[in-house]
Amino acid sequence: MYPDVVEHIYLLVAVTLISVLQNAFFALKIGKAQNSHAAAFENLFCASRNCMDSYPTFLAVMWCAGLCLRQAPAAFAGIIYLVARQKYFVGYMGQSSQRTPGYLFGKRTLFFLVLMCTVGIFNYLLARYFGSDYKEYIETITNAASALLLIP
Repeated sequence: MYPDVVEHIYLLVAVTLISVLQNAFFALKIGKAQNSHAAAFENLFCASRNCMDSYPTFLAVMWCAGLCLRQAPAAFAGIIYLVARQKYFVGYMGQSSQRTPGYLFGKRTLFFLVLMCTVGIFNYLLARYFGSDYKEYIETITNAASALLLIP
């Protein structure tokens, strides 16, 4: 692979590999819960299924945001999403009120990534067809806004 290409995607690759390890952790937990009582297994299986349903969307918007705009804020948002997904998964093993914060946190992070994709594509179209490139301004705003993801 070309070094200049790797320079622009290595953070996204790292977050993707961490997400794969997290999926393996979820599968391991389900495997251990099969031997326990049915309610615990059902909760873990449902939590894992819910996480896996949103996984392709997460990967797509994280990679699009990283490639269309900037990889550092996209990778940071990806890590925040993985933390939220872990919180959701662990919360699913407890009371039903414990799963809501992780779900809402993950939803907000996905919205940020979708917004990054949209702005990146829109900026590309402006630069391509109108000659107005606002990438520096957008990157500054994105870097500042990514820190706001830490607010619960």
